[in-house]
Amino acid sequence: MNSLFAIFGGLGAPEIIVLVILGVLLFGRKLPDVGRYLGKSIVEFKKGVRGLEDDLDTGSGSVGPAAPQEAIRPPQRVAATAPKFEDSPAAAPTPPKA
Repeated sequence: MNSLFAIFGGLGAPEIIVLVILGVLLFGRKLPDVGRYLGKSIVEFKKGVRGLEDDLDTGSGSVGPAAPQEAIRPPQRVAATAPKFEDSPAAAPTPPKA
């Protein structure tokens, strides 16, 4: 129980209850989705940290051949033009004559 209070920075039980009630009021039915996305993001973060640790462990001891780098290509120009509208009266439809 001491670790729970250490995580929340010494918040008491009433403060935690108020935060839970606010969370339920704000998220309502989407609360399970929010929890699911939060859990997925934590798992992805841990995978990333583990991958960095593995890279540091394997990369520091051995010097292997460098992976071939793809040549850097210059940026391509894209011709972006605005549509052109004709202001001539011939292009405008003429009203029928009575």
